Amino acid sequence: MADDSQRNEAQFEQDEDDFGPNAELLAQIDAAIDAGDSDALNASLEPMHAADIADLIERLAAPRRRTFLELYARQIDGEILSEIDESIREDVIEQMPREVLAEAVREMDSDDVVDLVEDLDQSDRDQILAALDAGDRAAVQQSLAYPEYSAGRLMQSEVVTAPEHWTVGQTIRFLQSEEWLPEQFYHVILVDPRRHATGYVTLGRLLASRHDTMLRDLAEDSFRTISAYAEEGDVAYVFNQYHLISAPVVDRHDRLVGVITIDDAMAILDEEHEEDILRLAGVGDESTINDTVLQTVGQRVPWLGANIVTALAAASVIAIFESAIAQLVALAVLMPIVASMGGNAGTQTLTVAVRGLATRDLSRSNAVRVVRREVTVGLINGAIFGVVMAGITMLWFGDPGLATVIGLAMIVNLLVAALAGILIPLALNKLGADPALASGTFVTMMTDVIGFLAFLGLATAVLL
Repeated sequence: MADDSQRNEAQFEQDEDDFGPNAELLAQIDAAIDAGDSDALNASLEPMHAADIADLIERLAAPRRRTFLELYARQIDGEILSEIDESIREDVIEQMPREVLAEAVREMDSDDVVDLVEDLDQSDRDQILAALDAGDRAAVQQSLAYPEYSAGRLMQSEVVTAPEHWTVGQTIRFLQSEEWLPEQFYHVILVDPRRHATGYVTLGRLLASRHDTMLRDLAEDSFRTISAYAEEGDVAYVFNQYHLISAPVVDRHDRLVGVITIDDAMAILDEEHEEDILRLAGVGDESTINDTVLQTVGQRVPWLGANIVTALAAASVIAIFESAIAQLVALAVLMPIVASMGGNAGTQTLTVAVRGLATRDLSRSNAVRVVRREVTVGLINGAIFGVVMAGITMLWFGDPGLATVIGLAMIVNLLVAALAGILIPLALNKLGADPALASGTFVTMMTDVIGFLAFLGLATAVLL
């Protein structure tokens, strides 16, 4: 059994190495960059997936990235360019020869081109659009006309459609005869004469059906359309909630203008989760490991400044009880414990609440039940750790009054932490603000201030 376990662990490690470049290949790439050998670099990168090449470019420090691009920029195609993180994409574009950039852009689907150009300055944007055919350029410009972070920006304009009265045989012959079809699509969208989407048929069901079957008889129950003006977060929610793999996008008159596929929706979900994590940590919602020192400082200073304000608020509470602390030094030893426990408990509740709001599991319909649950959890946790800290304080200082005070303060602060952790994000969401953006600062202030106030106030009233 032990040998089998060791073999399974070795196989697992081997399987992990199959994803992305291995150490030997990375060493070859480093050696090629150091030697300035473009042929060796091209040979090393040739078998790699576009996403892995993009990751490699992103991980390089800026000076080394420039050297890499001097050797490899002519080999960057549309697939690699679309995978490169937007934080360094503009730098990569600047080093690409114009004719190589034009060819790469022509290879990309319209949604990838929109994602590429929407954050560029006007001159770079015009240069890329000029490389496109007239029809592709019009499609990209149409998408750019929609609001930022909308479904219209996310969709691709290349849509495979068929009249709803066609048969399977007619549709297959049509697909076989057309050369413009996108590289990947999952549905044939059914349209009426006014180009209103009326349903869709999966390719699997299409190929498995008799040629004389009507398309309308194969339409999926999951069919639903998305407004071009819908927010990206709503699009991701719809895909995740209803297990969609693609969805038609319609304009204000319900006419079909594009399609969104599962890969784009999952990218948005990933971005939403990443933004929530970064905002909860107070490091800005666009922080990446590729940021410069000045960019990183600029993103973090505002939140550290906000923390200074909350820390001063907590310090002002301590100052009120300065004489009490001077008379009973044990208070200074124990009060950080109360504040720390409250902060941790508040963060736990806050994280669950922000995640629930993001996934829409927490809504107006169940908010009261969730608040009641968190209050109960806060009271139970407060009672448990109040007893624990009371026991520790008794053993440490031998003072029953001090033990009682810290036990009661622990109950109060963990209850407040639970309330703040759930009510603050709910309030911010109600006001239209992002709950992940500022909740952490408010929750920390509440738990620090109430923790110190409860502990030192009770100590003053009971012990002095």
